[in-house]
Amino acid sequence: MVEAAQRDPARFAELYQANFHRVYAYVSSRVHHVPEAEDITSEVFHEALAHIREYEWRGLPFVAWLLRIASHGIADRWRKTSREQRLEDDDPDGGLHAAALERRTMLYQLVEELPEDQRLVIVRRFVEQRSIRDIATELHRSEGAVKQLQFRALQTLRNLLRSHHA
Repeated sequence: MVEAAQRDPARFAELYQANFHRVYAYVSSRVHHVPEAEDITSEVFHEALAHIREYEWRGLPFVAWLLRIASHGIADRWRKTSREQRLEDDDPDGGLHAAALERRTMLYQLVEELPEDQRLVIVRRFVEQRSIRDIATELHRSEGAVKQLQFRALQTLRNLLRSHHA
């Protein structure tokens, strides 16, 4: 389906139908305001269609590329919201909300820096809340290998967080 859409963008509709629910579930699990989740999901597919010819298969499902676009869109939206919140909010507790948004945005950016297989495990495990067994089946790896990828990814994230706070 991807190759067909790369040759003829009119065929992108098949990819949209096959992946819409997973992308929307991913976005809506992070953005709890329905119209905003719908907007971001729409932007994901718009971006994917605009760059479909640049997509390269790297051993991971096409939906992983879409979820990466979604995570960038969510992070961009949070950064924008955080900046607007700081400008508009004179409430003394507003700084706490903005700080939480900043931390969340930083975490998503750090997850994006992980190697692709580690990032995929983190997204599947903690975002989509899938079991180790499901992830292992999808990635054609043993459960032990998935646990090791998860362990390494969490260690890397801890180190990156420490270096950003230092």
